[in-house]
Amino acid sequence: MTPNDIGDIFTSAMYIVLIVVVAIIVPSLIIGLIVSTFQAATQINEQTLSFLPRLVVTLLAIIGLGPWAVGMVIDYTREIYMNIPFLIG
Repeated sequence: MTPNDIGDIFTSAMYIVLIVVVAIIVPSLIIGLIVSTFQAATQINEQTLSFLPRLVVTLLAIIGLGPWAVGMVIDYTREIYMNIPFLIG
């Protein structure tokens, strides 16, 4: 196993982590922006108004995208296990 192989494995793993995290966090960021704009327009400074919608959207994103994210991680793990003989030598 060469350092290039390790770098490729690490790069692929970080790419998968980035895609999964972005898919879950972006909806929460969008809702947070909308709620913050609403709060600024109405001058309502209630903490639960900004926290609860983001929590609900994040949970819905995890529920909706969870099977896809787990599938990506399982596919990557399966690929790593299948390539062990080729990586070792």
